[in-house]
Amino acid sequence: METVVEVLRMNKGAGKISYAMNSSVQRKVISSTKQAVEKAIKEILCSQRGPIMKMGIADLGCSSGPNALMVISEIVEAINATSSLLNHPAPKELMFYMNDLFTNDFNNIFASLPSFHKKIRQEKENNQSKNNNNNNNNNNIRNFGSTCFVSAVPGTFYGRLFPTKSINFFHSSSSLTWLSRVPNRLKDESERRLNKGKLYISKSTPNYVMEAYSQQFQNDFSCFLESRSLELIDGGRMVLTFMGRESMDPAAPYGGYHWELLAQALMTMVSEGLVEEEKVDSFNAPYYACCYEELKMVIEKEGSFSVDSFETYEIDWDEGIESEKGEGFARLIRAGYESLLEYHFGSHILDDLFGRYAQLVDHHFSKTKPKFLAFNISLVK
Repeated sequence: METVVEVLRMNKGAGKISYAMNSSVQRKVISSTKQAVEKAIKEILCSQRGPIMKMGIADLGCSSGPNALMVISEIVEAINATSSLLNHPAPKELMFYMNDLFTNDFNNIFASLPSFHKKIRQEKENNQSKNNNNNNNNNNIRNFGSTCFVSAVPGTFYGRLFPTKSINFFHSSSSLTWLSRVPNRLKDESERRLNKGKLYISKSTPNYVMEAYSQQFQNDFSCFLESRSLELIDGGRMVLTFMGRESMDPAAPYGGYHWELLAQALMTMVSEGLVEEEKVDSFNAPYYACCYEELKMVIEKEGSFSVDSFETYEIDWDEGIESEKGEGFARLIRAGYESLLEYHFGSHILDDLFGRYAQLVDHHFSKTKPKFLAFNISLVK
């Protein structure tokens, strides 16, 4: 599987194993960036000499379900609140572009738009009422909120998506952890697999494989930055979040132990003759949990952006999971990874696989309180 464009997607719909119903960790990541988004929006609005009539805003890797519209709602709130604080009129038009790969469940987003637009209209009416009540102040600016237009832009963000200098603000949460493809050179000269029994980087992974993953991430992220620099207006900003790790060691804590447990579940099926060992050996996840040093190195080398702010925070594996934590976390991982696993192993093993995975996760929870490490980075062109 050299490219993920045709394969990777979060589980569709709103069923038990859908992404919409199993994305509490991603929701926590989005909510943790609220202050950074507000600050970036304020800087954009303050940097303009006159009122901004319209803004282009893109959410890259939006997926589907409630998280997608949560991002838009928070950005609209930040724009209206900042405009009121500055006593400036809010931009009249906000153009939101929802981007993800071609197989994304955009229909799930569109089905929720009527209620979203109703909420926006109510907020505008409330703002208008407040302004009318204060009309005795001659200097009061009529700030009723913006009109929002939402559209889908399918395609990979590892390349151009928008016209030159058409976007004011880019947002991306947890999506840049996915690579554009599985790294090259994961076999030796005899065509033997170099990461046997594993799905991703682990402590036993050869250095050669680790270096291949790191190089693929650097290539992808550099391409991402170059593309966005052409699409952003001068002074435009981005707020990006990554699932990361502590240090330059690719096998450092936080980075990918949930993949290690998934590999263990598969290897128990290999031992029982339910899955071919070669199938496990030939699967390598198009995923990479980077560290800050790598991010900084690529940003400086590409040269289009400067870092405005950076912060790290931990998120519990069981964020938002009330009970049956092993099963709940297994559903969360299945909602995100199932398309890749089904493509490679077939759909017939998935129920058994994730049943075993839930048991391994439960055992892991009994010994420790596992966490993800997330990075939030704000960039200015």
